[in-house]
Amino acid sequence: MGPLAHMPALDIMWVSFYCIGFMIISVGLIYLARNKISNVFLRTIVNLSAYILFGLGTFLMVLIVATWPA
Repeated sequence: MGPLAHMPALDIMWVSFYCIGFMIISVGLIYLARNKISNVFLRTIVNLSAYILFGLGTFLMVLIVATWPA
């Protein structure tokens, strides 16, 4: 039994879609930070938010794959 065992399958599907969206947004933010933003402070903030989004998306996706179906 995992932490997602009490959720219906369609809710798990939406969580996985959010995870994929977080990862896509983080790729876009990294692209912006590396190629379009020249301010070092703003670049650091954008990079940090992108890495946090990517980490959250990865963690939730691994949680879904590892614990579903319960």
